[in-house]
Amino acid sequence: MQYPVPPDPSPDVRIAPMRHEDLPEVLAIEVVSFSLPWTEEMFQNDLARGTLAEVLVARLSDGGPTAPIAGYICIWVVSEELHINNLAVAPRWRRRGIAKHLLQAALEFGQERGARQAFLEVRASNQAAQRLYRQFAFAPVGARTRYYTHPIEDAVVMRRDGL
Repeated sequence: MQYPVPPDPSPDVRIAPMRHEDLPEVLAIEVVSFSLPWTEEMFQNDLARGTLAEVLVARLSDGGPTAPIAGYICIWVVSEELHINNLAVAPRWRRRGIAKHLLQAALEFGQERGARQAFLEVRASNQAAQRLYRQFAFAPVGARTRYYTHPIEDAVVMRRDGL
């Protein structure tokens, strides 16, 4: 299943569900993006959850199914809630709109499955990510004290209503 993306000056990308053979590329992005990265087992668990969990990848459009993965987003749809668990873009493709494409696709995925709200946590210091989420009508609704480790930091809980 392909998800449409809004017009943007970013490179042409295709958003599609992650395949098992995508895991090495996704893990490589994960390791350079986070101080406490998800493990291969964590991604495997999401891939195995069927309709509950989905990992969407952004591929550069010009290379077909073997085009490099520019980024990914991990989401869960539980009842009427979309949970955005993880979003990362490869360093060489950052600040080119890839995260916007992924986030838009995730919101559409949740809406197609009956989600009415979306939730996420973001590091309190990650102002760039918070700006992105606000562009998609997410608003802060709470905090989780000492939620992150390496380094220890609070999380801002953000919610979007009306998917």
